[in-house]
Amino acid sequence: MSHPKRPPGGFPVVGVVGGGQLARMMHGPAVELGIQLSVLAEDELAAAALAVPSAPVGDHRDVDALREFARHCDVVTFDHEHVPQSVLETLEDEGVVLHPPRAALRFAQDKLAMRQRLTELGIACPRWVRAGSAAEVSAFGDAVGWPVVAKTPRGGYDGKGVAVIRSAEDVADWLDRVGQPGPVADGILLEEKVDFVRELAVLVARSPSGQAAAWPVVETVQADGICTDVLAPAPDLDPELAAIVTEAALRIAGELGVTGVLAVETFEVRDEDGRAAYRVNELAMRPHNSGHWSMDGAVTGQFEQHLRAVLDLPLGEPTARAPWTVMANVLGGDYEQLYPAYRHIMARDPGAKVHVYGKQVRPGRKVGHVNVSADDLDAARARARHAADYLRGVVTE
Repeated sequence: MSHPKRPPGGFPVVGVVGGGQLARMMHGPAVELGIQLSVLAEDELAAAALAVPSAPVGDHRDVDALREFARHCDVVTFDHEHVPQSVLETLEDEGVVLHPPRAALRFAQDKLAMRQRLTELGIACPRWVRAGSAAEVSAFGDAVGWPVVAKTPRGGYDGKGVAVIRSAEDVADWLDRVGQPGPVADGILLEEKVDFVRELAVLVARSPSGQAAAWPVVETVQADGICTDVLAPAPDLDPELAAIVTEAALRIAGELGVTGVLAVETFEVRDEDGRAAYRVNELAMRPHNSGHWSMDGAVTGQFEQHLRAVLDLPLGEPTARAPWTVMANVLGGDYEQLYPAYRHIMARDPGAKVHVYGKQVRPGRKVGHVNVSADDLDAARARARHAADYLRGVVTE
């Protein structure tokens, strides 16, 4: 396993478990901060391994691989939430500094644990229950109204491990695996299907010393369980609701002991009196797709802020640089070779910031994103969407 070169001047080495695009996008800010990044990558062609000089290959489930990797780092953080709790416990017992810590990561890894803890804290959530049998599924659906949302407590992301169901038969295969090792070992999470106005997200960062900062609340636009666009800030958002969801996110970060970036995905709803309210949908304890706009649209982007936070450095200013910034995800499409389309977008719209992840193009796979900042929301949205669609091959002009 290759080891990172320690930078001069006493600057630290930050280890990132996982070689995906999030680890890759930490590299630029790390260089600017004078920090050395090291990535434990899945393979030598992982997105981050193509960019970060120190990128040993190892399995995130292998305690020996993580132990050796961490031995050369001052702090270890994560590109994903899939490192087993048993591995995290061993590392912490041996003195490895993890941010976020194992106790906090549990609530990002286990949706049932997350729902239970947020409910105890009085955070607004959809009505939910743990179900381990067809009778319990049917009882919940009858109580809150069909259809309901079923989730595997562990392992789901980008719409995977989530199903909208109309009867217990729709999750019969999951119920058959309850009690066995795997994503539904402790049961299925059932939630009411929320009648929402739109989806919002708020990102905050928190350091070990307790300093915290929050970016503006954004609107996320979803299609087939995948975020396609992010509008920053969320247009026409009630300022009172913006303050409420931001306070909730900061409270969650503090109560759960999160260090680094925390993304809180929420539904905007209307309460019984017709007033704007929220329900928390998901948590992510790492930089997040809904924060990619901040790379170009905020004074301090989420990747720099995450590094600052896990090192307990003073946090940067999170305010927006422009009235509007729109992020459009680039999904794999007709072009296996993105570079010609990339050149076209740069020439057509010099103000568009195109970020590609160094990933093999596959249909529907996230391979990059485009950020556009402007004084006019509609113009920013049209430019960002055109660029993303051109890179996918949906438009050709």
